[in-house]
Amino acid sequence: MKHLQTGVLIAATLSTGLMAGLFAAFAYAVMPGLAKSSDHTFVEAMQSINKAILNPAFMLPFMGAIPLLGLAVVLAWRGHGRSALPWLIAALVLYLVAFMVTGGVNVPLNDQLARAGDPAHAGQLAAVRADFENKWVLWNVVRALLHTAAFACLAWALLVYGAHQSDESKHTGASAWTPAPAFRPGHSPVAQHPQETRPHYAPLDSPALGPDTVAKA
Repeated sequence: MKHLQTGVLIAATLSTGLMAGLFAAFAYAVMPGLAKSSDHTFVEAMQSINKAILNPAFMLPFMGAIPLLGLAVVLAWRGHGRSALPWLIAALVLYLVAFMVTGGVNVPLNDQLARAGDPAHAGQLAAVRADFENKWVLWNVVRALLHTAAFACLAWALLVYGAHQSDESKHTGASAWTPAPAFRPGHSPVAQHPQETRPHYAPLDSPALGPDTVAKA
């Protein structure tokens, strides 16, 4: 159970980190770069990106992080490392909110941009871009921050979980240790410094050496 819990927690952290990095890259690199391009280039580039990103490399961590986070919460609740449970719950809530931002704002905007058609033949590209760019950029920053916060919570949960496992191992090891007996049952302990055997002499005033005894002899 411990190995399963550790594996699920690591997988959830990696999936969330990938999403945080992806949306953050759009926020500080992709969209600022496209902001300096022409209307035609902007619309064409975003349409191509929105098509290309729908692949297993994106969908697997994006969708898979939710069941992984849910399973991590359940395992922490029922198993070991409950001290990490608040951070896991916080990560799950943050990820779900970010997921809803993507599904409720960014994806509909992507569909709206796709309906504009081929930018080579579409008219009013400036209006199409204006209806899309500012709102998409703003909510992408929001979801990037949410995913980053979820990733931070998971990273801390890993530290807390690892510390709990370390303390538990030390406690278990200390309880299992028993001192070795000084001697085996049924055997007398060996004296470390045996006393020398000395001859016994009767004292001079012993009755056995008195005058009566000598006279009788």
